[in-house]
Amino acid sequence: MWYNQFYSRAAGLFKTGLIASLFGYGSTLQAQEQVQPMNILFIGNSYTHMNKMPELVQKMAESKGYRVNVEMDAKSGHSFKMHTERPELFEHIKQKKWDYVVLQGFSRELSYSPGYIDTASIPYFNKIVDSIYTNNPCTNILLYMTWGYKEGFADRPEVDTYEKMSDSIRKGYQYLSAIYNLPIVPVGDVYRLIRKKTNINLYAEDMQHPTKDGSYVIASTFYSAIFKTSPLNAYNKTIDSKNAEIIQNTAYDYVIKNLDVYKLKQNTLKVKYERTANGEYLVHCDANYPNACSVKWSFGDGAHSVEKTISHKYKKAGTYYVILEVDDVCGVRKIRRKVTFVEPPSPTKNKKSKPKVTNSADRKS
Repeated sequence: MWYNQFYSRAAGLFKTGLIASLFGYGSTLQAQEQVQPMNILFIGNSYTHMNKMPELVQKMAESKGYRVNVEMDAKSGHSFKMHTERPELFEHIKQKKWDYVVLQGFSRELSYSPGYIDTASIPYFNKIVDSIYTNNPCTNILLYMTWGYKEGFADRPEVDTYEKMSDSIRKGYQYLSAIYNLPIVPVGDVYRLIRKKTNINLYAEDMQHPTKDGSYVIASTFYSAIFKTSPLNAYNKTIDSKNAEIIQNTAYDYVIKNLDVYKLKQNTLKVKYERTANGEYLVHCDANYPNACSVKWSFGDGAHSVEKTISHKYKKAGTYYVILEVDDVCGVRKIRRKVTFVEPPSPTKNKKSKPKVTNSADRKS
């Protein structure tokens, strides 16, 4: 059966690392150290192109200092199957060595049972994934988890409320994620939080598509997932500034708290540094690259380490460049982070005040 052939093939790709999401190659760079623009391609339908959402992601990233090139290949009402019938999609995929490709299914496509998804979606999803990895095996593929309709989909009892439909869609994307080992950008979950905690209107008149606020939720969630930094104070000219701040904070908080749940931490690095209460200059480094043949840290002061997780102490304050060298299926690449320790000011010595000498001639008689 095709079904068994697919799983056999996928298992082989897992072993070689070709199907592993190399998440973080680009997102791990600090904005001021990024040399080449990050290339991002969104593939989807009206949930993607509504309100020019990919353009919004680009403007938010640029306003925070990142160099990005965001493109879109979205057709209204399209499922994964319909996308595979468009030769121009595969030509678009071949145009660049994409850092990220975002895949979004039809609004109800992944709300079905795994058995239905196996036949109605996976053969076509697999064809798109194959074309992406053939073009560049190091592309990060992200699953764009969508949301339930405002009142659910009445034609199917199993998804006839918002809650039931949202839960079903989440399970569908988690099913794809488990098969392909791909990260999920949990837009649907952030939608749920916003509509539960605020009065922000996320739905257009059809109770399905996003309003401008809804599209800003999508963009903020993608920004948080890709760059792992807060979108607070990013570009927000399309919506009310107060709504923007609520959306930015909600999206970032949820994404950061669920990095492991949605595999968004996979193939990333973390560098934190501090001056301790004892006056030590410490940097804490963590390389989460499960498919790497090797990792090597250079701390900028002559010290090195091949441990995935390591803390290093510097002898004195100053600016250092911490470099992680990763060797995996994509070859050897280096990712750099800048750390700066400022020496505390010396304590001011209290000068003893000299007694004032009064000239006797100045005294009044």
